[in-house]
Amino acid sequence: MRAFTSSHTAAPADDDAIAPGWIALGAASVVFHLGLIFYGLTPALVSRPLHMALLLPWILVYMAKTPAQRISGWLLTVLGIAACGYIAVNESALADQYGFIDSHLQMAIGLFLIALALEAARRAIGWPLPLVALLALMYGAFGQYIPGAFGHPGLPLPSMVGTLTIAEGGLWGSLTGVSVGVVAIFVIFGAVLNAGEAGQGFMNLASAVAGRLTGGAAKVAVISSALMGSISGSASANVASTGAITIPSMVRLRYPRSLAGAVEAVASSGGQIMPPLMGAGAFVMVELTGTPYTQIMAAAMLPAVLYFLTVWIGINAYATRHDLKPMAESERPGTKEVLITSLFFAIPFVLLLERIFNGGYTPQYAASIAIFAGMALLCFDVALRFSLSGFARRLSEAAVTAGRQIAVIGAIILCASLVVGVLSLTGLGVKITSGILSLSNDMLWPALLLTALACLILGMEVPTTAAYVICVSVAGPALISLGLEPLLAHLFVFWYALLSTITPPVCGGVFIAAGMVGENWLKVAFKAMALGIGLYIIPLAMVANPDMIQLAVNPSGALFDALKVAMGLGAISFGVIARKALWQRGALIAAGGMLIFGF
Repeated sequence: MRAFTSSHTAAPADDDAIAPGWIALGAASVVFHLGLIFYGLTPALVSRPLHMALLLPWILVYMAKTPAQRISGWLLTVLGIAACGYIAVNESALADQYGFIDSHLQMAIGLFLIALALEAARRAIGWPLPLVALLALMYGAFGQYIPGAFGHPGLPLPSMVGTLTIAEGGLWGSLTGVSVGVVAIFVIFGAVLNAGEAGQGFMNLASAVAGRLTGGAAKVAVISSALMGSISGSASANVASTGAITIPSMVRLRYPRSLAGAVEAVASSGGQIMPPLMGAGAFVMVELTGTPYTQIMAAAMLPAVLYFLTVWIGINAYATRHDLKPMAESERPGTKEVLITSLFFAIPFVLLLERIFNGGYTPQYAASIAIFAGMALLCFDVALRFSLSGFARRLSEAAVTAGRQIAVIGAIILCASLVVGVLSLTGLGVKITSGILSLSNDMLWPALLLTALACLILGMEVPTTAAYVICVSVAGPALISLGLEPLLAHLFVFWYALLSTITPPVCGGVFIAAGMVGENWLKVAFKAMALGIGLYIIPLAMVANPDMIQLAVNPSGALFDALKVAMGLGAISFGVIARKALWQRGALIAAGGMLIFGF
């Protein structure tokens, strides 16, 4: 999810970032979300409004850029906490109203909460997603005046506002439930690991595995970004963290600056398709498809590996154009250092996976246990020296990071929930589905291309998870009605919602990498598109080779299809990038296409 860190979410200066008040608020957010896992069932109209109340100070005050924003942020935060508190305190009575507002106070609170959700999302990630939500709300309120099939009979305002704000729909719907009960836990998990030495462990392991190879510095970026992305799920955060190390390393070895930036942007974007976190997409998929989390992880694994394999092959292809040197031996960590630092991520990761697959626990419960193991490791530095003061400092950092990241994701999901709520209330999703079917003449491949285009356009300005939720709500039923399995349809849409991270004109990961490397962003973008060609092809390959996502139920068929697609992607990547005769490159691309789609 690229909204974890973006130009819109710049944190205050370091002295503000560790202020005791923010540490306490971050700790309160961590305790609240972990407590929900161990406490037991909590009514949705209690836990979800409190989740929103906890995120407001981070978005409206912590991220404020001007004194005016800070003053208005405090005012909106106080009013917002009061409004959320009203919902939580009156949960029992509101549940009996079935989403119909019966007083002026409730109408005022409902309208205020909708406006507050829009403003929080605007301050967190900018205008585009709130504008989409505002258009949806206007359609809900005035759609009866639209002639033809895309109009609707009309919604009474008390019913519409009530469904969105005092019932388990809209703001407090199932998507927000995913944010509260699952995404927040994995965000805390990532924050705890990143506060310790796990990030250094990722870099050391990647350097030891790939540093000595041709294009070693670039391949270190691929491996470290895949590992880091598996817990951060954010392209922007990935570029900023791993790129701070890998980009200077590539520049020192005289890699072209545009290539250095492109490698980091493409590798970091893959974090959103790499289990377990997948930019929160895996957990939203659980809710929307009813598929167990472990099956989604298994389905997503081979396509994600193929993506990074294609990037790896692309780096080898660029080695035919440029002298891509390995990392110097002096820059590679020793075996002892690799083993020690790897413990900081290996222990929590192994515990997480063991509790899910062997213990049979839910992902969020298993992650909670892994969080406590990660917290214990915060007592130690990279040399395994025990330090209580170091533990306090790292834990404080983890609390602030977790509080801020939970808030940004929560703001995005609350805003997207308004869109989904209006689609459900008005039936607009069904109408758009019918439109897609009509435009494609009820043929699958044209419908896939129309959906891909819609995902690219929406994803240009809307964070990946939100773009996925909105696109799959309107296009998913059309693809399923044309014969796609529900999980395959969701994975297809999710992958294409990610296109905009490297595709002009709006490509967040590329912008950040280009800024870090000091190169023209278009040069970086074109190389990123070539390296990340798997992002464009693999979703279509999943449709053409559906066994590829059946690793859990048909491992031999999945591996066979994955091998075939890997060879095809390798040929295409090499044909697009390598310094070969034009006819050789064309032959490679054609052969790769035949391997993937022709057999």
